Amino acid sequence: MIIGKILENEKRIKFNAEIKCTNCGVHVPGGLQTGESYFQTDDFKIELEEFKQNYLCGICRDKKRVR
Repeated sequence: MIIGKILENEKRIKFNAEIKCTNCGVHVPGGLQTGESYFQTDDFKIELEEFKQNYLCGICRDKKRVR
């Protein structure tokens, strides 16, 4: 998944973060990507924390959509 800002022709940084579904607690596999200039900035850290707090796995997301 891409998080944050990636400028045109900018190098992408791939990283892993401990991400769990906020509804069922299932660990979500896979890594994240962001732009080199955005990585490790204060805005990036805030956005990553918000993403972790609001993330739903595919099953929980689909259940929420059907309701």
